[in-house]
Amino acid sequence: VVCHDPRLHPDIARGPDGLWLGAAGPAITSLTFDDLGRFDVGRLRPGSAYAAAFPDQVPCDGERIPRLADVFTLAEASREIAFNLEIKTSPLRPDETAPPQVIADAVVRQVRASGVVGRTTLQSFDWRVVRRVLETAPEMRTACLTSEQPEEDTIAAGRPGPKPWLAGLDPSAFDGSVPRMVQSMGSRVWCPDFRDLGAERLREARDLGLAVVVWTVNRPEDMVRLIDLGLDGIITDRPDILRALMIARGMAVPKATPIVR
Repeated sequence: VVCHDPRLHPDIARGPDGLWLGAAGPAITSLTFDDLGRFDVGRLRPGSAYAAAFPDQVPCDGERIPRLADVFTLAEASREIAFNLEIKTSPLRPDETAPPQVIADAVVRQVRASGVVGRTTLQSFDWRVVRRVLETAPEMRTACLTSEQPEEDTIAAGRPGPKPWLAGLDPSAFDGSVPRMVQSMGSRVWCPDFRDLGAERLREARDLGLAVVVWTVNRPEDMVRLIDLGLDGIITDRPDILRALMIARGMAVPKATPIVR
């Protein structure tokens, strides 16, 4: 299924009684698809910080968490749509999801069955996922996600030794260079937190033949700075803002195709 969180989020999910969950719900992996379909995820809880962060979001009551196959089917209204699929396993919380190899294999099977291999990138902070996809599906495009922010540092370059997020790679063996570690994995795309990227690191990644796609950029001023930096892509919760900025700057954008359920 397609869901951001490993557990049902109390600011998104309402039970069959119509009431918001009082706390984080059960792990998605512990539920059958029918069980999951009992929860309405069509709006954000009024008054929550989550809702305040996205005041323009339009509620769609009655929506359920979809299968990945359902998303592929829905998106076939436009053959221009590409898919950037993040597999969200954690080496620090292994009980919250199925093992990374299991999820990676399941996603690859569905991507192949839906005939969208050429339009799909599989990415993860958990580089065990990336390694698995590279080993079992070399035709798939992969991307290595990273964060070096204090609240979540998946690199921990200041502490020598193998890192759980990096499939056991040791940053000290690469002089702390994240682009070099990505290259050593065999992936062609590096996806850093946008706050971790500057011109020098972008040049290093480009010199190594890597594409660079940053996440998650929602403010127009940050979008403009990053476009001027010349990277390859921006992950955002506000594609409407990014699209308008690109059009205003004379950049090519895909045609907007309505998706009708």
